[in-house]
Amino acid sequence: MDAPAPPRAPRGARNGRQIRSTQEFRAFARDRLIESRLTPNAISSVGFALNLAAAVLVTQRLFFLAGVAFIVGSIMDTLDGRYSRMSGKGTLFGAFLDSTLDRVEEGIVLAAVAGYFAARGDDFAAAMCVVAVLGSLMVSYTRARAEALGVECKVGLATRPVRVVILSIGLVFARGASLGDFELLAPSIYLLAALTTITVIQRVWHVKRELERSARSSSGDGSAGAGDVT
Repeated sequence: MDAPAPPRAPRGARNGRQIRSTQEFRAFARDRLIESRLTPNAISSVGFALNLAAAVLVTQRLFFLAGVAFIVGSIMDTLDGRYSRMSGKGTLFGAFLDSTLDRVEEGIVLAAVAGYFAARGDDFAAAMCVVAVLGSLMVSYTRARAEALGVECKVGLATRPVRVVILSIGLVFARGASLGDFELLAPSIYLLAALTTITVIQRVWHVKRELERSARSSSGDGSAGAGDVT
């Protein structure tokens, strides 16, 4: 006579064990990373090297490889900040270096794309690359300046992740990138130029309203205080 099969654990219990196993694995991996010699600055440096490689690949018309390098490099740029907060290895200089390299990386890839368009005689697309670079820098600057004034400024369409996605699509689906007969590089540049310009306007307007609201609140508090005194 066959032995009775052992009772199966309830599905909820199995899922609970899986969740605990996943959490334990993540905690183990996090602890090993923290104990390692890996630093946020090293991750930032790898991201910079990959973006530099992407710019070189653009000059060689290897757009698909440039897109892959740009995507991976940009992912590294998002990981360094998270790793810094998670590991506690972050420093003030590391934060400064990260934000500085982010601006350089975006600009150097767009500069390579501008050179490509200029070599083709497409002056308008090359000019739009310049507008996109300036717009990207101003999007970052307006946030930094606003936060220095005590105003949180994360509004706008063309945030860093959005810009990365748009440019990545343009590179991967550029003509000659071996992914079909597409030409999305120029349209992606036009879209970047337009969205960054709009975002700068959005942020300037947002900061203006926030500062005016703060001034009215301060004025109201002062008036109320004067009334109390009298």
